Amino acid sequence: MYGFEAMTFNIHGGYLEAIVRGHRSGLLTSADYNNLCQCETLDDIKMHLSATEYGPYLQNEPSPLHTTTIVEKCTLKLVDEYKHMLCQATEPLSTFLEYITYGHMIDNVVLIVTGTLHERDVNELLEKCHPLGMFDSIATLAVAQNMRELYRLVLVDTPLAPYFSECITSEDLDDMNIEIMRNTLYKAYLEDFYRFCKKLGGATAEIMSDLLAFEADRRAVNITINSMGTELTRDDRRKLYSSFGLLYPYGHEELAVCEDVDQVRGVLEKYPPYQSIFAKLSYGESQLLDKAFYEEEVKRECLAFEQQFHYGVFFAYMRLREQEIRNLMWISECVAQNQKSRVHDSVVFIF
Repeated sequence: MYGFEAMTFNIHGGYLEAIVRGHRSGLLTSADYNNLCQCETLDDIKMHLSATEYGPYLQNEPSPLHTTTIVEKCTLKLVDEYKHMLCQATEPLSTFLEYITYGHMIDNVVLIVTGTLHERDVNELLEKCHPLGMFDSIATLAVAQNMRELYRLVLVDTPLAPYFSECITSEDLDDMNIEIMRNTLYKAYLEDFYRFCKKLGGATAEIMSDLLAFEADRRAVNITINSMGTELTRDDRRKLYSSFGLLYPYGHEELAVCEDVDQVRGVLEKYPPYQSIFAKLSYGESQLLDKAFYEEEVKRECLAFEQQFHYGVFFAYMRLREQEIRNLMWISECVAQNQKSRVHDSVVFIF
């Protein structure tokens, strides 16, 4: 299964694989989450986090704390770890690590363009951007009026440039076009990342194919559900699905004609890995679908650590840490708004 990777992987990748496995052991456990869910104030949350790896990042924050501060500092920790790994990485691992950030770049582009459309202040929007998806000319996105300008003025010099070939039109930017742009970019990005991982071969190709196929399938389901009741035609919907994954191609054909969530459920229940996701949900509980998908994703990412000598652990660790930050944001919001009865609704336990 490994070929000769076991003989040569540690020459360049051994140190960083050890580092990322060490970082993984610092993820919050279910005991930590149970303690956090019982906190009464945000200062209590800070006190509990002070005994974890987040401690140094939060220790100098004055009271009263805000949820945004906690999320910001926890994200800063992830960014520091990522930058350290990127500095130490050699090819092809450095390219692999850069690929991980392209999703955040796409989100940041969409955030700035949407915010500008609604006449929001650019500096305020930049503060909301994810630090892993920043690039030099991001602030100038605000001047673009259509996709062609967006590409010509700003994105031509970024890693996202190749993904724009499919969505360069002269149509003015509006909410619908921006959402189509986001999904077209994501489709091109996932397909490119998938090809890159396949080219690497070995255990990396095997594990990353599974993780990226799951991501592509989840996006296909979300696109289907979110486009119901809009003017998006079946052909438009089909164009936004990635050309790989467990649902490709026959599942995509069926999803393209779905009119409601129960029909989507009917399509996915034909695929055993996704049958278990819907088994947890009763009919009409589509709002819990996101959490069910996150739980399945976390399970797959934890399994990536069961094998050695591959790059999938870096992708899995970054995703697990991002899920942990989402958990902390949800718990902090529930505590801040005195909604403790809902605190378990969106927390996805990692261990």
